Amino acid sequence: MIAETVCSAVSAAGLGIAMITAYRKRFLAAARIAAYSLVPVGLVMAGVVDWLADTAFSPTAWAGFGLLGLSWVLFASTRAVERRRGGTRKERRAAARAAAAPEAVAPRASKPSLDRGSGPAAGPAGAAPASRGGDDDFSDIEAILKKHGI
Repeated sequence: MIAETVCSAVSAAGLGIAMITAYRKRFLAAARIAAYSLVPVGLVMAGVVDWLADTAFSPTAWAGFGLLGLSWVLFASTRAVERRRGGTRKERRAAARAAAAPEAVAPRASKPSLDRGSGPAAGPAGAAPASRGGDDDFSDIEAILKKHGI
C-alpha cells in the first residue's frame, strides 16, 4: 500500500514539473518528463510493484537469484579455463592429431617445392645437374622459406 502511494506521489510531481516545462514553451522536454512520470503509476497498475515487493521479501526468490548467480560464475569460469587451454576438447584432439602426423606440410606449400629429392636437380631441359655452388643458393632460399614458415 505504501509503495502505491509513493509511486502515485512521484507521478503527480512529475506531471507538475511537465506542466511547468510546457508553460515555458519547451514542449518536447515536457512530453518526455510526462512520459517518465507516468511509468511508476503504470507499474503499480500492471502489478509489477506487488510482484517486486513479494519477491524482495521472499527467501525462496533470493535463493533462486543466488543459484542464478552461481550458474553464471560457473559458466564464466569454465569459459576462461577453456580459453587458457586452447579451445574445446574437439579442437585439442584435432591439434594433437595434427602434431602427431608424420609429414606435416605448411599451409599453401607443396611438398615437392621443399623436397630436394634424390634425383638430379630441377632445371631447364638439357641442363647439367647443379654444382656445389648451386646447392648453396638453394640452401639460402630454403632457409628464407623456413624462416617465413613456408
